[in-house]
Amino acid sequence: MSRKRVEEVDRVAIRFTGDSGDGMQLTGTKFTETTALAGNDLSTFPDFPAEIRAPAGTLAGVSGFQIHFSSLDIRTPADQPDVLVALNPAALRANIDDLRPKGMLIINSDAFVDRNLKLAGYDADPLPALRNRYTVVEIPLTKLNREALKDLQLSQREADRSKNFFALGVMYWLYHRDLKPTLEWIDQKFTGDVREANRRVLLAGHAFAETTELFPVSYVVPRAKIEPGTYRNITGNQALAWGIVAAGVQMRRPVFLGAYPITPASDILHELARYRHFGVKTFQAEDEIAAISAAIGASYAGLLGVCTTSGPGFVLKQEALNLAVMVELPLVVVDVQRAGPSTGMPTKVEQGDLLLALFGRNSDSPMPVLAAATPGDCFYSALEAFRLAVKYMTPVVLLSDGFLANSAEPWRIPDVETLPRAAVQLSAASGDGPFEPYLRNPDTLARGWAVPGTPGLEHRVGGLEKEDVSGNISYSPSNHERMTQLRAEKVARMAQDIPPVEVNGSQQGGELLVVGWGGTYGAITSAVEDARAEGLDVSSIHLRHLNPFPQNLGEVLRRFRRVLVPELNLGQLATLLRAEFLVDAERLSKVQGQPFKVSEINAKIHELLGARAGQEAHS
Repeated sequence: MSRKRVEEVDRVAIRFTGDSGDGMQLTGTKFTETTALAGNDLSTFPDFPAEIRAPAGTLAGVSGFQIHFSSLDIRTPADQPDVLVALNPAALRANIDDLRPKGMLIINSDAFVDRNLKLAGYDADPLPALRNRYTVVEIPLTKLNREALKDLQLSQREADRSKNFFALGVMYWLYHRDLKPTLEWIDQKFTGDVREANRRVLLAGHAFAETTELFPVSYVVPRAKIEPGTYRNITGNQALAWGIVAAGVQMRRPVFLGAYPITPASDILHELARYRHFGVKTFQAEDEIAAISAAIGASYAGLLGVCTTSGPGFVLKQEALNLAVMVELPLVVVDVQRAGPSTGMPTKVEQGDLLLALFGRNSDSPMPVLAAATPGDCFYSALEAFRLAVKYMTPVVLLSDGFLANSAEPWRIPDVETLPRAAVQLSAASGDGPFEPYLRNPDTLARGWAVPGTPGLEHRVGGLEKEDVSGNISYSPSNHERMTQLRAEKVARMAQDIPPVEVNGSQQGGELLVVGWGGTYGAITSAVEDARAEGLDVSSIHLRHLNPFPQNLGEVLRRFRRVLVPELNLGQLATLLRAEFLVDAERLSKVQGQPFKVSEINAKIHELLGARAGQEAHS
């Protein structure tokens, strides 16, 4: 038999799709792990339904996982997959429009029966029309899977649950992935016939792809040329959990997490619960208010208090969060944003909580707000949030989102010696007077951390307005105004302690500046670099610190003729920039529960710069 041809390609995007019970997230995760071990750069996008168990075979139950891997530096899961694996008609219908022209479509032909076609909303078999647009590979996955397992003591339903690993074996052969890590994982995860079934169908899928004439070519993606170091595959939620642990180690303080389970933040609680040996205490509360109240109590007692939640839970925490502002305790609240309002679309992405984080409490209640940019950046953003919280004795909000939370990328494990080791300023009793320990730091306006039980530091805290030095309750109009301004000034002074914004592109200014925050980093940076490669005068900045803004932000904005702000909301950062800096920030909004595509931002860049060029030509 002649040997099949092998082609080398720079990058590939694959999307695995099927019913929510077909194991698409597991399939994508295993392919991602082997790809990371192969040394490729990668970016993933898990996209699963909000329904716990939607009716099988319906569009509402479609689950997908996209992975983009490359020998080059990449930042997004790709706008269009090159390969779509669809295990049923509903998965096909929900995803086929995204497949690039002439891309490869791999289907489970056994699933394309009348009943499933009707459930997906098809009046007729769509495959004949698709064969002219794509390379369609029809595999009787269900039949082949059952044949491989016919001698095992499994029900037909149990056997059919393994067909995702048959598809995974096919893709392992097609892109030269190593079977060994997944086989080892199966041996550790399962026992008995279930273990044998998963092993057998993975190998059967690999052997089928190697021997069938359906795949005359396989593909190799060379290792990426990246900075030397030790890497691991990491999601945003994992990175946040690790950053929280690192903050406790670097500050030499125990960590207390108060959390109520909520999608898509729950995995942070699950991950942190594994690290008790690092002094981490996790508390699953009965509700969101109890979770933050417990964390405030932990901060009062001298621990690093932290809460994790998503938008609906973040709303419920606002009254207690305002208490943390008033009593000036360090606390970090992580909001992993999701599509809303109300419960909205729990598993879909959005950036709708920026204004809530800034202004969602009663009265003037300023609070620092940060946003992570990539899954790996979640680690460093968590460290930064704790640094500011403790140094300035204030609660801090750290914004992530559903895209960052579940997406994965290679992350270079840092040398612990290079991580910042922030000093914790605990007040000490002084003989200079009864209130001396409570005086504020003249640079940060922060009080020392007066941990209960320290001799000479007996005190009381509460939500009523207080006198600055004594802490006694005060209803004096002039004192209230002074304290309100003091709390605002404390947050404003953080601007002296955060790095200046850096421009990706022209440092001197130019025609267009694209401003982003949060999980839009990859799409914005890729779109801007593509446009610059075409010769367009466009640059970008990405903001981690959203309150206060970097000190040089206004100066940078004024160097450019136009400012574009892509956001997964209706223009919240754009509104802030227009109000703060009086710049005509233009909005590019998307609220579809999906991240930006590079092409969407690139098209807007061309539209704005094309309009500018047309105006100049006319004049």
